[in-house]
Amino acid sequence: MVNRLATQTSPYLLQHATNPVDWWPWGPEAFEEARRRNVPLLISVGYSACHWCHVMAHESFEDAGAAALVNEFFVPVKVDREERPDVDAVYMRATQALTGHGGWPMTVFATPDGQPFFAGTYYPPEPAQGLPSFTQVVTALGEAWRDRQGEVLESASAIVAQLAQINALPAASASPGVWELLDAVSAEFDLLHGGFGGAPKFPAPMLVDALLVKGEAGSLDLAQRTLEAMARGGIHDQVGGGFHRYAVDAGWVVPHFEKMLYDNALLLGSYVRGWRRTPQHETGLRWLFERVVRGIVGWLEREMVVEGGGFAASLDADSADIRGMAHEGIYYVWNPSLLVDALGEEDADWAGKVFHVTNDGTFEHGLSTLQLRGAPDVARLESVSARLLEVRANRFEPPRDGKVVASWNGWAIESLLWAGLVFGERSWIDLAERAATYLWETHWVDGALRRTSLDGVAGEAAGVAEDHGAVASAFARLAGVLGESVWLDRAVEVLDAAVALFGAEDGGFFDAAAGDLFARPRDVQDNPTPSGTMALVSALRVVGLLAERRDLLDRADTAARTTWGTVEAAPRHASAALTDLLMADEARKGLRPAVAVVVDEAGDPLNDAARAVWRMAPLGTVAVSGRPGTEGFGSWFEGREPVAGEVSAGGAAPAPQVGQAGTVAEESPLAKLTHARIGGSGGVTEVETEASHGHDDEDEYDEHEVVGLDQTVYVCRGEVCFAPARTVQDARAALWSRA
Repeated sequence: MVNRLATQTSPYLLQHATNPVDWWPWGPEAFEEARRRNVPLLISVGYSACHWCHVMAHESFEDAGAAALVNEFFVPVKVDREERPDVDAVYMRATQALTGHGGWPMTVFATPDGQPFFAGTYYPPEPAQGLPSFTQVVTALGEAWRDRQGEVLESASAIVAQLAQINALPAASASPGVWELLDAVSAEFDLLHGGFGGAPKFPAPMLVDALLVKGEAGSLDLAQRTLEAMARGGIHDQVGGGFHRYAVDAGWVVPHFEKMLYDNALLLGSYVRGWRRTPQHETGLRWLFERVVRGIVGWLEREMVVEGGGFAASLDADSADIRGMAHEGIYYVWNPSLLVDALGEEDADWAGKVFHVTNDGTFEHGLSTLQLRGAPDVARLESVSARLLEVRANRFEPPRDGKVVASWNGWAIESLLWAGLVFGERSWIDLAERAATYLWETHWVDGALRRTSLDGVAGEAAGVAEDHGAVASAFARLAGVLGESVWLDRAVEVLDAAVALFGAEDGGFFDAAAGDLFARPRDVQDNPTPSGTMALVSALRVVGLLAERRDLLDRADTAARTTWGTVEAAPRHASAALTDLLMADEARKGLRPAVAVVVDEAGDPLNDAARAVWRMAPLGTVAVSGRPGTEGFGSWFEGREPVAGEVSAGGAAPAPQVGQAGTVAEESPLAKLTHARIGGSGGVTEVETEASHGHDDEDEYDEHEVVGLDQTVYVCRGEVCFAPARTVQDARAALWSRA
């Protein structure tokens, strides 16, 4: 016998389709049923990769006695938080306000109109550790509604009124001071282990990106130490690539083992940008960061691609042991004897030292997570890792949540483009393009995005603000990489829909369209992902520059200002907004976001000039590469032709001149850039120059060599355009010139 969840497209909901609990999916029908019966709603929120969600399901939702009580007293509603982040957000705010904490599974009791009056997270089947049992809670609240309904309704109304005050965005009288904000962030840095805050310790990709904007030694050091600590820690899947959800300890040793697409999509971009800001002489860090990048992409290709080209949502934390019993993390951990079985005595001894696999274990039951210690022999490390991965593949794999989430795929696409251009991997760009095509063909329905799909079928849940922002930005970046304006047209469509659906009166954005929730969610703080507002702000800036839409750029500025009060109060928890604020500070000092137009007669997305731009341009630069006369990108290719002629020994200056955005400033002398790289602040640091072309060692060039390009780079910053560049040095100077 199945319940109403059997027709859903969420794997998490489908997991509960055979429960004796008479589940309803979220929707007006459930509310109507609650009103008809005059009973409250029991709203249970979780997700497929959630360990404790599975525990509570087995203990309570699969129990006939508990299910009978639920069905008698309530209309039970099951919600996949990944499918309905808006539902999750408003009820999580209520749960945190009522209990002082939150988490999943989230268990909320609400009036037939959806107003919460009691909330919690996991409840055990029997009273334990100060918690009542699930059946005790259900019985008490069911009887309270039956016997004291008026009191319950008054309580719910008071809670909703209190939440309305809590949810108001704090105001800032002026743009916050960026150095004070960076000082506040730095004060929370873990000097011993890297990262920010204590246990549990989460990845912080948006905060790393914020630290990379300025590029001063102190900020760069915090970013690099955080990236290095995560890369070496047990939170990183050392043999299979990718990162687990978070570390339960401050030292990144033991993770919570679920692997989420959004974490890895965002971290992929951060490691690429961390690599490109790391000087060439720091070869160990550059090798480590590139290893992480290639590992994440390998994991995406191997385990996460769904039929049609999108990426699956997650891998479960739990998997089965040889007896078929589910255990968290068992798929990923080792002990010395398991290493011997996989590698033989000699390599096992070496791997045990390199990966810190001990006799006592670093995890539980004498098992260890893998941590990367020291500077191992790279060839041996890769050989050992490949063999361990092959052996591990024979274990019972963690279940995969195969639904495609629009925003997470958008972030994955954009990071794959970063990685493909910086490391010269065309297959990664192709992977991104296939995912983008899947999103457009499957998720774009009736003029707006759908949040999720499964097996190529779009779900009913409407896309939220973050979906439209992440997908629009990915489409625009893809347009620039491929030189195909159809993707820019699609990005504009997505953004125009978003402004209409989510716009707020103050110029900011709600997280979801107006609907059936008791409150409309709006939060500019980051969770593990950028807020919906900042996803849209970032997309507005990219699309506005590429499509020459001043209205989109103005809307981005207005929306960004609505985040300033939150950034001022909690910069670490609003780091996507902090990144935007730091870039705005650079713009005020002359380093405004630039458009780099690469004219390439061959039409190769991985041409040398495009790769050089992606490697060395300031964050916020928008690049577009195409053949002469490429159409659909406004005026960016008008009058811009390849510049013939030999490369001069000293280069040509990109001296700025004010004019229309199609004009080119005249050339003037430029001192040759040697043994230097222009840093994030526009200063010059004494490190070797970065790569401009080729692959691996061939990517690097001699510090005294002027590297010529077969393509021509035109850089414009606002109304100021620079002389066409035919060398890496000239392109770099134009990209970093303050004008």
